[in-house]
Amino acid sequence: MRYMAAYDMMETLRNTNAWLGATARTMGSYPATALVPLPMFKMLAAWGEVTERSFGRMNAKPDWNLAAIPGDDQLDHPVEVETTVKGDFGDLIHFKVQGRDAMQRRILLVAPMSGHYATLLRSTVTSLLPDADVWITDWHNARDIPVSAGKFDVEDYTLYLVDFMKALGPDINVIAVCQPAPLTLAATALLAEQDPDAQPRTLTLIGGPIDPDAAATDVTDFGRRVTMGQLEHSMIQRVGFLYAGVGRKVYPGLLQLSSFISMNAEKHGQAMRDQIIAVANGTASDHDKHNKFYDEYLSVMDMTAEFYLSTVERIFKGLEIAQNRFVVDGHQVDIGKITSVAVKTVEGGKDDISAPGQCVAALDMLTGLPDDKKASYIEPDAGHYGIFAGGSWRRNIRPLVLDFIDANSGISKPVRRKPKLKAVQAIKDDMPEALDTNGTIAI
Repeated sequence: MRYMAAYDMMETLRNTNAWLGATARTMGSYPATALVPLPMFKMLAAWGEVTERSFGRMNAKPDWNLAAIPGDDQLDHPVEVETTVKGDFGDLIHFKVQGRDAMQRRILLVAPMSGHYATLLRSTVTSLLPDADVWITDWHNARDIPVSAGKFDVEDYTLYLVDFMKALGPDINVIAVCQPAPLTLAATALLAEQDPDAQPRTLTLIGGPIDPDAAATDVTDFGRRVTMGQLEHSMIQRVGFLYAGVGRKVYPGLLQLSSFISMNAEKHGQAMRDQIIAVANGTASDHDKHNKFYDEYLSVMDMTAEFYLSTVERIFKGLEIAQNRFVVDGHQVDIGKITSVAVKTVEGGKDDISAPGQCVAALDMLTGLPDDKKASYIEPDAGHYGIFAGGSWRRNIRPLVLDFIDANSGISKPVRRKPKLKAVQAIKDDMPEALDTNGTIAI
């Protein structure tokens, strides 16, 4: 129980700040204060509202809240979230569009486990649903998983992906976003060796650290600088008594969030000040750009200690994927065994998390794959977030990815249609343009 107090202390500080915000909002909103000819009470209430919402979001898992999909039958089809495969550490969920026939395109989105929930890819899901059946990996918050469920490290993560791909069948097209890209590549190689008939048709790797040494970033520099001992002693804590995972060693989401914010502290501070003024002036709304962004950004989850540490030690420090030495359950995976799965890499020219060069390195490792099944693309002006969820994704990358899937998955004719106005608006509403250039979400 060495770090139990530290975990509970962070939770206490979060609860206290949320309480202070609620108190300030209440005190500044008393009807009697409206008689005071000073803006102090309005500012107090506005500060309280923004503070309460900010610290309250840190403890909540966002809803998918997907808009209905307009169909060719001129009807709006509601989207139902259903579980396809259930696991202790993560589920495979399906976005079932009610009343719509099965689509030719079937896509599995592999969401990162890096501090945020899978809902971080909500806009990616929204943009794909009109033209494909979509599944996603929904990883669980480690604080809610009892110690009796056992460990979960990079090998377990890879085996989960293998099971998910097997469950969906060989006509699935996999898109891995950032952190899971190297492990998804390893899972595909494992299937190529052990169960070739279960391999996906295509694999798209977006902004992932296949070879972290290919291009330096603050993330890779940090990985080289710290020792594993320093990392374990400074980052790993035990879940407190408030949650089902009491006693489990984790890398806390609140600690990860503090790292995210410190990377752009001035920008986040200014955003909060601007929102307080907007609330005080009555120009803010419940679903404005600020709230849409921070409701997602501040919702963080814990990672198991073994997953976090093994990611740093084996993927970043040991370069086991980059050097084709990755071992899963005692078996050394050979990336060169992939011979039939078409692979495409996507990078952002301004990505400061997984810099250009890290992801495209996968193509050189695919020694058994013909060149006509390899493809790469770099979006010159896109940052990390923009390559999978922003305007660059919507305008340029998404069409290229869908064309790549069509060309390599046996679809005889293009099935992508021009999105109806309502669908386009739903995508834009779900992902404000302000996020396109915001590189603060690191996954």
